[in-house]
Amino acid sequence: MRLGSGCAVIGSSKMSSRTRPGYCRQDVNKTTWEVPERYRDLKQVGTGAYGTVCSAVDFRTGTKVAIKKLHRPFQSELFAKRAYRELRLLKHMKHENVIGLVDVFTADLSLDRFHDFYLVMPFMGTDLGKLMKLQQLSEDKVQFLVYQMLKGLKYIHSAGIIHRDLKPGNLAVNQECELKILDFGLARQADSEMTGYVVTRWYRAPEVILSWMHYTQTVDIWSVGCIMAEMLSGKPLFKGNDHLDQLTEIMKVTGTPTQEFITKLQSQDAKNYVKSLPKVQKKDLQALFSTVNPQVIERMLLLDPESRVTAAAALALPYFSEFREPEEETEAQPYDHSVDNSDLPLEQWKRKEEGKAGTEPRVYSLGSKWKIMETAL
Repeated sequence: MRLGSGCAVIGSSKMSSRTRPGYCRQDVNKTTWEVPERYRDLKQVGTGAYGTVCSAVDFRTGTKVAIKKLHRPFQSELFAKRAYRELRLLKHMKHENVIGLVDVFTADLSLDRFHDFYLVMPFMGTDLGKLMKLQQLSEDKVQFLVYQMLKGLKYIHSAGIIHRDLKPGNLAVNQECELKILDFGLARQADSEMTGYVVTRWYRAPEVILSWMHYTQTVDIWSVGCIMAEMLSGKPLFKGNDHLDQLTEIMKVTGTPTQEFITKLQSQDAKNYVKSLPKVQKKDLQALFSTVNPQVIERMLLLDPESRVTAAAALALPYFSEFREPEEETEAQPYDHSVDNSDLPLEQWKRKEEGKAGTEPRVYSLGSKWKIMETAL
């Protein structure tokens, strides 16, 4: 029996020993997806290191959704931990400018056969990177899009989370120019010790390049400044070929760091390298962006992260007054990172993710305790 477009229903005659009733199989680019019957007409719209995304139609509501199938989420403890963190972060986010979770499911019936699960999110249509390739954005569109980025970041940061990988491809945009921040695969809490290679190079803050390990939420603000500059000019502002060349490109605009900045660097190698750089004067951003007051970009692209504007403070700048609705600039509940930071055996990560992805009352193990978990959504 078939439903909709290319959907083979798993009925009694075709029942798989590992698949739930009421699900159907759809082949997408030679990969089998097993989804509830309500989701039909799957079409691949993107793929990355950790998952593939399809658009689909939810026939119960008539709306279009995006379904993400994670690649081998239980290949190792690290993969399972990453998948669980993404699931929890998506479930926590409830803001119009941050992607959230519509549904989560698995077709697998038992823990020993639990191999895949799927995340359902709103479908947006395109991302900012693709949009910029299609058209030169007007200044009012740039204002509106950056305002939405900052609203989303204020919410994310208020939960104690740093995104760490903001770039045009991680900013979803629909036909109404509404924006949502995507992809929390790298997101971590604000006070963790962090590694230096997390943000796509062109949008990477200097303190990340210089291995300033205890960096803060303003790494995301630097990324927004880079993205805003690219929207206005039509090309990346800092297009380095490697991480040292990236730093050189940054210095051409910001000027050589002050001694005060250099003393804050934790790495002696970084201090020595910065001291060895030739002296460069700060560039006048007004010359780069002649039609726009560069105050917002200047406040975002300060070398010293302690001086860089926060998302909340940036929202209050006059540049955004035309669009500003302070009541929509909400904050999140604090996000509990304790489970994300746990080092658990693979079997326990599977139990936790099975608990959130199933449709029956959820049972999972944490240490020696068994807990009944209510419906995730």
